Amino acid sequence: MSAKGNDRAPPDRVLEITRIYAAPRKLVYQAITECEHVARWMAPKDFAMPVCEGDLRVGGTWRCCMVSPEGKALWLGGVYTDIVPDRKVVCTHAWDDDDGKPGHETLLTIALEDVDGGTRLTLHQAVFATRESRDGHRGGWSECLDKLGALLEKENR
Repeated sequence: MSAKGNDRAPPDRVLEITRIYAAPRKLVYQAITECEHVARWMAPKDFAMPVCEGDLRVGGTWRCCMVSPEGKALWLGGVYTDIVPDRKVVCTHAWDDDDGKPGHETLLTIALEDVDGGTRLTLHQAVFATRESRDGHRGGWSECLDKLGALLEKENR
């Protein structure tokens, strides 16, 4: 398995999203790794994130709670498997089931590269259990990355 996930994964169960932000790579890295920032963007529109904890080191764990507009708490977490400061974060990602146990696990990689005038962020997540799960995450992550862009715009002024 590569750092980006299983190279033989069915393409319909792999998610990749790329965004370019007009912000320096160091600022983007801080926004994706520091809990006080993560809590402000890593939940879809109209969701809140009252709990965001993490031990940013290989083998360290992270855990968050998203609260839906209807008030339902959705817990998720994982383990950091690779960290390259200001460049890349790789971790496992699993939603807790109704009994509080982690469900299907994916590997999430967020890579950062310098581009003219900013930073390219590439989010790669695999292998999803179903195409529907991948598509749901595409919508959620797209909203989250929009919120990240708005946060970076404020922070980079």
